[in-house]
Amino acid sequence: MSTEGTAQLSTELRDALPESFGRLTPEQIGVLTDALRARRASQASGLNEAAEDALKLVPALARGPVRRILFR
Repeated sequence: MSTEGTAQLSTELRDALPESFGRLTPEQIGVLTDALRARRASQASGLNEAAEDALKLVPALARGPVRRILFR
């Protein structure tokens, strides 16, 4: 198992890898790491879109200050 690949996967999981991950090939680790990164990016995009939609409920003059407060 690739040390670099497992380190990247551990970083994506934000925790130590379970022992069973030791049986994964470097290619499988890479696929899993890429899938986790893609999912996180998708979630972040969805959250940003939802926040922007929610700001539409705020009066137009207050949107700028509210946006600055929420998204520092």
